[in-house]
Amino acid sequence: MKRLIGAVAAIAILAIAFWLMQKDKFEWHIAPPLPLPEVPIDNPMSDAKVELGRRLFYDSRLSINGTMSCASCHIQSLAFTDGRARSIGATGEQHPRGAMSLVNSAYGSRLTWANNLLDRLEDQALTPLLGDNPIEMGMAGRESEIVTMLSNDALYASLMREAFPAASNPYSVLNVVRATSAFVRTIVSFDSPYDAFLRGDVDAIDASAKRGMDLFFSERLECFHCHGGFNFTDSSTHADANVDRVGFHNTGLYNIDGNGAYPADNTGLFDMTGERRDMGRFKAPTLRNIAVTAPYMHDGSLLSLQEVIAHYLRGGRELTEGPHAGDGRLSPYKSEFIRGFELSDEEHADLLAFLHALTDQRVITDARWSNPW
Repeated sequence: MKRLIGAVAAIAILAIAFWLMQKDKFEWHIAPPLPLPEVPIDNPMSDAKVELGRRLFYDSRLSINGTMSCASCHIQSLAFTDGRARSIGATGEQHPRGAMSLVNSAYGSRLTWANNLLDRLEDQALTPLLGDNPIEMGMAGRESEIVTMLSNDALYASLMREAFPAASNPYSVLNVVRATSAFVRTIVSFDSPYDAFLRGDVDAIDASAKRGMDLFFSERLECFHCHGGFNFTDSSTHADANVDRVGFHNTGLYNIDGNGAYPADNTGLFDMTGERRDMGRFKAPTLRNIAVTAPYMHDGSLLSLQEVIAHYLRGGRELTEGPHAGDGRLSPYKSEFIRGFELSDEEHADLLAFLHALTDQRVITDARWSNPW
């Protein structure tokens, strides 16, 4: 038994040493004091893996009918969202929620809108590829087709061997997920005018945006409580984090029955926990590049940043007619930070100017994340 334990320990030490060597080989191009993303020990980063993942990300052959790739719902020019209120899968089935931005998802302590358990890109990547409720890429039960395509394509055959040199047979769905996740992990955004301002360029944002910044980080508006930190979200982690920050919030978007109910297909964290207090609680997404990711909220029901500001200004949305009628301001499950506030016309313009200053032109144009095909 002691010999077996010793062998297991030796293997673990070798695995950690290999991970550390691979970790040191990859260049993130992220300058301190910004933290590096956390990388799983079983999926170390490498340039070869990232290049393979980029091609897989844009390859529509990974969908049931060859019409859809990961990039179909995560378009670079839209900060890797799709501009839809609710995303649509390869077979035309509509998703109940909008596609979240993949920018800085490497720093997400929890992924997707309302899953308190999903904390790895490698696990998340399986859902669009193989999930069937709803169907996105629709490859459940067709895993062998993926393996055949990879092994028969000369470019993939070479890239898979280079990305996974220790594998005797690198052609697997697991390695597709690993490579795709490695690519997505590199999509980081810290080059907005706001970031330049933080680095010392006092002219990077104008006077209006500076006033908007003060409003955003004020106790009067409360924005920063859910959208704070280096990534403008309270669900974040990084390589040096001691504790993951996790937050889900009810923003008073719905109150259908006067008792806090949300639409049945979009009940937020309640769908996972069954706890009534979790009704309508969703992850606060990063506000980085928010000006190019309309429409807003989990179901795309707010079409513009002006509508978003109006929603929070009121302290919850009121719908006066239709199946979802109700006053979200009166929801018993609404976050304590959604209290409402007042803004002058100038302050409204200032807040918008600050939100626009979070747009990083590099991440939405850089060839490193563009379609290689």
